Order: sequence, then structure tokens, then C-alpha cells
Amino acid sequence: MQNPTPEPGARTTEGPAADSVPTESADPVPSPKAPPHKPLPVYDHPPDKVFSDEVRPRYFTELLDVGFFVVAALASIWLAFILAADGLSISRLWYWIPFWGVLAYLALPRLHRIMTWIYVPDYFIGRTRTSDGLLGDPVNLAFQGREKQIHQVMEDSGWVLAQEITPRTTWRMIVSSVLKRSYPQAPVSPLFLFGNRHSFAYQQEVDGNPHKRHHVRFWETPDGWLLPGGHRVGWLAAGTYDRSVGLSLFTLQVTHRIDQNIDIERNYIVNTIEHHHPEVPVEIIEDFSTGYHHRNGGGDMIQTDGDLPIVDLSGVPTTGSQPVAKPPKRPASLWIGCALILLMSIGPAVSGILMGLRPEGLAAALAQAADADVDLSVIRATMFGLTGAVVLLLTALALSTALGVVWTRTVLLFALTGFIVVLGLTGADDNLARLSIFSLAILALVSLSSTSVRQYVEGKRQRLRDLAHLPHLPHR
Repeated sequence: MQNPTPEPGARTTEGPAADSVPTESADPVPSPKAPPHKPLPVYDHPPDKVFSDEVRPRYFTELLDVGFFVVAALASIWLAFILAADGLSISRLWYWIPFWGVLAYLALPRLHRIMTWIYVPDYFIGRTRTSDGLLGDPVNLAFQGREKQIHQVMEDSGWVLAQEITPRTTWRMIVSSVLKRSYPQAPVSPLFLFGNRHSFAYQQEVDGNPHKRHHVRFWETPDGWLLPGGHRVGWLAAGTYDRSVGLSLFTLQVTHRIDQNIDIERNYIVNTIEHHHPEVPVEIIEDFSTGYHHRNGGGDMIQTDGDLPIVDLSGVPTTGSQPVAKPPKRPASLWIGCALILLMSIGPAVSGILMGLRPEGLAAALAQAADADVDLSVIRATMFGLTGAVVLLLTALALSTALGVVWTRTVLLFALTGFIVVLGLTGADDNLARLSIFSLAILALVSLSSTSVRQYVEGKRQRLRDLAHLPHLPHR
């Protein structure tokens, strides 16, 4: 009689399970070795791997610049409030136009910059940052090779080098956008990575329409820097497609609106390179970041699958000399701020001249206050002298600051701050002339305290510190 088949999962006494009980002849089970002795843990800070100079200013001058940056933000909000309050009058409804300009280009960007300086990380997270500190376009391309090779390949592939932002190119871009005139070399807005503005940018205008264009920005990576995962690349890039022109969701500025699917533009850029240079190898890091959807600095929706192509241009031969776009030595904000100060000096000069030519009203007031006769020639000479001294002082400080003298900029910032406070408390909106001078002073303060000017000035200060620590060679 055969034994019945055991049910699944039933325990049996046959087979290895029945022999699991050790016998006297079985080898003894070796006892586990004791773990090695470890010292008593001590709570201690290891050496710093990264530094937080961007979070905590190292020098008093940097802290002072941050203070002026915040004061300029408060002053721009003050000006926006004055314009909005006065714009409630029927006769001053046009004040809402400068109110929008102050809010969109001064107050909101400065507030965003202050807040993001506090809570947005400054290390690499696969996203660029706008000049206002907001998260910009995602990094979706990487390159190996020299800068000259990138210029060679992009030009061969039909891309056009974007011009730098200057007053001339900005005006031309505005005109071309309004009139829809072709502008293939139109500048692109600055984006930042590793704390640096993009090195250069390339673009392709679509059908001669300045509202639509392919464009890609390039940044050189720091020496020894590795991508997450250990990949070494020389350049990172961010490519997006401009589909129209509209208002930014976050700052209300006029800007280009981009296509949501940035992977299409990324693949288009790679395909144009492969079409003209099929010998160029392309490696794709799949899932370099998780696929996500978000908004860029202009408030446009973006989505990506997270892949990162690495285009190796190290074997591309170069011919001739390719144009290399370099940022100006002195930022435009520095020149604009100094020009505004010179423009401010025209007001006191004109009023002083008029008062000097017709000082009867002032003379009568002084005579009544002093209860004495006043010589009009003395009043006239005094007014001309004071006006000339103020104008000459402002002109000298503005020109010195424009030429790169560091300490004169600090003097101007102190003077502008005091002037804004005094004029604001005594009635900046009493008349259009006072409001205009008040506005020019705030514009100058915002320009001279901007991030680009602060970085330029701090670079000069650091070079002076480095020179001061150099060993002095003995005289022979």
C-alpha cells in the first residue's frame, strides 16, 4: 500500500528535515567571532567640505552691500506705493503705467532676489537661476571639448551666436518684437549656474519671427567638478524653445514664453549636431534626474524625462577663429546708475540757476528771518556757488564710480539713501518735479546695488586683497 501524497505545506518526517537533529558525530558549529572593539563615539565636526560665503558675508563691505540691496528693495516698494496711491486720482490715472514698471522691474525682482537668497540652494540641483534668484530652465545637455570646438560645431549646425545685452541690443530687440522684424542675433536673458552668468548662447530664429526661436545657453564647469554619479564634463547647457512673447507670471515683466516639453528642444539640438557632424559620439545618462514638471523663472510650465545627453566634441577639428562672446568688464547697471546720478544733478542745477537769477523771494524770506538788509549779489553768488559745488561733487563721484573706483560707489550709496529718506519724509509727491527726482534717486540706488555691480566691485576688492598679501620682493 502506497503512502498518501502529503498535502502542500504539510510537515513530513522524511528527508533532510528528519535528519536536522544534530548527532554526536556531527561537527560542532563554530561560534561567531566577536566584533572588533570600536572607540566611544564622540560628537565632533569634520572639516568643512563646502563653504557658505554666499550665505554669510565674509567682510564688512559685503554685509554693507547686502544692506544697501535691501534698502533699495524697500525704496522701490515705497515708490510703487506712492504711484499707486496718487494714481487713484482721475487726473493721475497715467501713474499706473510707471507703477507697473516699478513693480515689475524693480520691486518684485528685488523681493524675489532677497527671498531666494535665503531659501533656494546655491549648489547644483540641475536647474539654472534667473538674475532674480528664481529657478530657471533645467540643465538638459552636457558637452566635452574646448570652447572653440563648441563654437565650431554650433556654427556648422546652423546656429547663430546671441549678442550681449547692451542698451543698443535691448532697444533693437524691443523694436523687432513690436514690429516683428527678424533679429537672428537677438540677446537672451541671463541665467546663472555655479553662481556665474552663462558664458555664451546660440539660437535659431523660426521663419524670421523674433517671437519664436530655438536657443541654448552654455556654462563652463568648475575645475575638478563632477556630475552627480561621477561623470566628468567640461560644459553644461540648457536648451528651450521660445513659442511666444508674454508677461512673466512671477514678475509681470515682458519675456519670451517657452514650450512646455523641453525634451523636444534638447533632442532637436542634439539632432542638428549629429546631422552636420555624424562622427560626434553622444552618450545619454538615462534618468539623470527624476522626470518632473515644474515652472521656470518666467512662470512657464516645464516637463522633462530627466535624461542627460553628453555630446563629446573633443575630436572635432577647428578652422579659423570662432567669435567668443565675453561679458563687458563693467556691468551695464554701473553705467546706468552713474548716468541717473548725473541726470539728478540737472534738477538742482536748474533750480539753483533760476533762484540765483531771480532771488527776490529767497531774499525777502531771509531778510524777514534775519530782520536785516540782504545784498542780492551775495545771495546770487551763494546760490551759484552751492549749486556748482553740489553738481561738481555728484559729477566727480559718478564718473569715479563709473571708472571702477570702489569707495566712491559706497559714498554714493550712502548719499542716495539719505537723500531718499529725507525727500520721502518731506513729501516726495508734492509735485511732479520732486517725484521725478525721488524716482531717479531710487533707480540709481537699485542700479548701483544690483547683483552684477556687487559682484564686479567685490571682484575688484578681492584682487586688491590678493595683491596686499603677495610677498614684496626686496629692492636691489
